Amino acid sequence: MKALVVDDSAVMRKVLIGALSRAKITDVDQATDGVEAVSATEATDYDLVLMDWNMPNMLGIDAVRTIRANGKSMPIIMVTTEAEKSRVIDALKAGAQNYVIKPFEPAAIVNKIQAVLAKANG
Repeated sequence: MKALVVDDSAVMRKVLIGALSRAKITDVDQATDGVEAVSATEATDYDLVLMDWNMPNMLGIDAVRTIRANGKSMPIIMVTTEAEKSRVIDALKAGAQNYVIKPFEPAAIVNKIQAVLAKANG
């Protein structure tokens, strides 16, 4: 399995890569903003994308919309500090399969990763 971690924080990317590793996903690319994420998804078919909401150059929600508009269907989990119900709904409407609020327990995100992948491969 191949995943893409998109976050402008190097520390958060390491945390997310660790969560993916616990979910048995070790082939991971990284992007620091939505523009890089869109470009990466155009070049590679990922099995999963973990996408931050708030990033420079292009917000994660806009990257999700663009990825979907480009016809890509890989599972995307939005990872953000934004906990408002309207944000969750917006992310799901844009095409994210799940939503994780920072800070999170490592086991919680691993469970969401496994659930999204099980549904996608199910």
